[in-house]
Amino acid sequence: MKNHSQQKLLFIFPHPDDESFAAGGTIAKVHHLGHEVTLLCATSGCKGKSGEFQFATREQLALHREEELQKACSILGVTQLILYRYPDGSLIEQDMDQLVDRIRTTIIELEPDVIVTFPPDGVTGHADHITISLATEKAVILAEQQYPASKLPRLLYTSIPHYYDHCQDSGPSNKCLITSKVDISDYRIHKGQALQAHKSQVYSVNRAYPGVMESDFTVIGNYEYYTLVRDNGQAIDPPVKSVNELPTIDLV
Repeated sequence: MKNHSQQKLLFIFPHPDDESFAAGGTIAKVHHLGHEVTLLCATSGCKGKSGEFQFATREQLALHREEELQKACSILGVTQLILYRYPDGSLIEQDMDQLVDRIRTTIIELEPDVIVTFPPDGVTGHADHITISLATEKAVILAEQQYPASKLPRLLYTSIPHYYDHCQDSGPSNKCLITSKVDISDYRIHKGQALQAHKSQVYSVNRAYPGVMESDFTVIGNYEYYTLVRDNGQAIDPPVKSVNELPTIDLV
């Protein structure tokens, strides 16, 4: 039976595994609390590393990564997975208006209460991350015009503070402010198991969360981090706070 207070959340990311890295604990938590979670994944990760697996074509890798994503979604409690299947790394080359309209259409069809995507810096500076962030925010603003005035969605960015403490890559120069955190301490095992589902991405998992592939989930922190950027049809000017001062919130 559907809970009268059930909320709908839509997470929008470009690649399989983004959901587990950035928001796996949060997704598991909101699912446990009885809310409906949809994940929109814009590409199938056909340019990602394949770890121990060998594939003759990028299409084979994409299919494998979709299967890994399906398993991660099952672990986290994702209700619905939507795949756009754009070529990995190509989002910046897509017609922005068409990409925005496609996301807007998805939002209107689902009418989520909460929408979550990457911040404009993409956390890692990846062009696909940055493009999906920009397209999602534009799509939300357009979709708001078709929402009931009393039910306008909230838009949040998800981020990973100190990501480059674990990675040697050069991060984006202008990082998005983080304004709040979600306590995922009871759901770290779900996040860890979802990351394990992405076996082809073992190098990325080991880099950010060493030990997780061997079921040592102690490296996963107790919080995931967010920035509220739109609420009730208005842009939110985020306050400047240190990570240690961030308030703990629930997304719903």
